[in-house]
Amino acid sequence: MSYLEYSVKAVPAGLRKVLYLNWPLVLLLCSVAGVGFLMLYSVAGGAFSVWAEPQAKRFGVGLGVMMIAAMIPIWFWRNLSFLAYGLSIVLLLAVEFFGAVGMGAQRWIDLGFMRLQPSELTKITMVMLLAAYYDWLPAKRVSNPVWILFPLLIILLPTALVLRQPDLGTALLLVAGGGGMLFLAGVHWAYFAGVIGVGAGLVTAVFQSRGTTWQLLADYQYRRIDTFLDPASDPLGAGYHITQSKIALGSGGWTGRGFMQGTQSRLNFLPEKHTDFIFTTLAEEFGFVGAFSLLALYVLIIVFCVASAIATRDRFSSLVTLGIALTFFLYFAVNMSMVMGLAPVVGVPLPMVSYGGSAMLVLMGAFGIVQSAHVHRPR
Repeated sequence: MSYLEYSVKAVPAGLRKVLYLNWPLVLLLCSVAGVGFLMLYSVAGGAFSVWAEPQAKRFGVGLGVMMIAAMIPIWFWRNLSFLAYGLSIVLLLAVEFFGAVGMGAQRWIDLGFMRLQPSELTKITMVMLLAAYYDWLPAKRVSNPVWILFPLLIILLPTALVLRQPDLGTALLLVAGGGGMLFLAGVHWAYFAGVIGVGAGLVTAVFQSRGTTWQLLADYQYRRIDTFLDPASDPLGAGYHITQSKIALGSGGWTGRGFMQGTQSRLNFLPEKHTDFIFTTLAEEFGFVGAFSLLALYVLIIVFCVASAIATRDRFSSLVTLGIALTFFLYFAVNMSMVMGLAPVVGVPLPMVSYGGSAMLVLMGAFGIVQSAHVHRPR
């Protein structure tokens, strides 16, 4: 036994867990959150109390939640997964009856001190339950059609409830995250080929149904598709968001206009500048260098999660860590693609940077589970 190993074992068990934390991951999360505070300060015109201060307080609470979750043994989270998933479904049902309406959608539950978006919680509880299911299921049954029905139900039930809100972006993220979990668990590739075929047929049906009595999407969702395909067709209407976003991205150049010098955000040309489109403000003020640096931080978070998943021998720990990393990747990949015009505008926040309470707290709790898997892995 080395001197370092002996020294760690000599530390009391409670404090030893703190030493076992994945500290590089903690520092990376703090760095990304710091970028968020900086940009929220900027888009508020130099006022810290408008968006940056509430966001900093939420991050502080989230950091505490992550630390507490990390100290709890990973088996507790595995045993809690079914109950947590069930609670998220109940909350999604509650949105139907008691949900608060915002921007034409009913997606939130008003708790007084904050507005909770249950669909954000569902992204993580779904990953937890799928990881627990495939931890329990013998490997030889993973691709058996009978044993795939339950995971499909786990994915499709919340997806259907989220579509009713309506929230197409989150519904697609649920399907993508759930499908990724099945792939990580080792489900045969033929199932994914079948899903891709069905997806292609569904896309065709969506376009064919437009203007008919059996129209599959709402009119505003079709307008978003039109805008994605040709933003210039309505630059002052449906295409306004993405047109202004591209102007902001392009005007940043290599090094940007400078902190708090972005014209698109400062003059309020850029819509939703503190939430969905905050990445364009970053790109305008700090240019390609700033945007790439944030992307590098995100990629490093994914790398440390994957490394932690590989290092553990517990199947649940590995699957839940990879699943949360995948969910985190989908967050920033979809948001960045959306504001660059590579994907339709679907209202997905930039993780840890966009202003918002539910997404921040849920993500920090999820990384607490990742830390729990890392702290309690066999050594």
